[in-house]
Amino acid sequence: MAISRGTINEIKFESKELEDIIHIFIYLPATFSTLYKYSLLITQDGKDYFQLGRITRFADELLHNQEIENVIIVGIPYKNVEDRTSKYHPNGEQNEAYIRFLAHELVPYLDQMYPTYQVGNGRALIGDSMAATVSLMTAVKYPHTFGKVIMQSPFVNEKVLAEISQHPEPHLLDIYHVIGNKETEVKTTSGDIKDFLTPNRTLQALIKRKGFPYFYEEFEGDHTWKYWQSDLKRALKKMFS
Repeated sequence: MAISRGTINEIKFESKELEDIIHIFIYLPATFSTLYKYSLLITQDGKDYFQLGRITRFADELLHNQEIENVIIVGIPYKNVEDRTSKYHPNGEQNEAYIRFLAHELVPYLDQMYPTYQVGNGRALIGDSMAATVSLMTAVKYPHTFGKVIMQSPFVNEKVLAEISQHPEPHLLDIYHVIGNKETEVKTTSGDIKDFLTPNRTLQALIKRKGFPYFYEEFEGDHTWKYWQSDLKRALKKMFS
């Protein structure tokens, strides 16, 4: 039987927090109906996840086979490298405003427009590299709004570790975390070479010690979409089965 494909709509969202018009992709399953309730998966690096990650194709397949629950996938693209760094890096100029945009503007809009569960464990954030970092930092700041995070090769610095260390309610946040065992010399968008693996291992130990519900794995590979794409089906099943 052929797999029915969901629909992808593009909207323009006026954000007061960011003082900008944000282009957003919204994937609705092929069987979408207002009679059902839906979980939300909000992707940073949204265009990359929709195109390079093929996340909607995986969702189509998993939904067709009844391997995951009903889910709406929301993709938020970045404009350019500078825009991405400003919003996603923990020390970025717009980082705090972007986090407020997700929690205070985007979620209320989605809850109003679609039949969502409107509880923390019905909403997940996903990202790769710095997009994973801002996903984690958002969920840590708003654990009652976002109850799940999928991190693929996150950028980790002392600010990230401090936020996790100080989190008062780890039971509220379910974390999926992968990192490549060859991510020891990652060329960043600024041109620097950074070791991602070592600080991710430090983060892993801290998350386990704090007692978050947690899945962690080191895959055989480096900091590229080749490996993040191949991990996505499992990530979706882990979080939405």
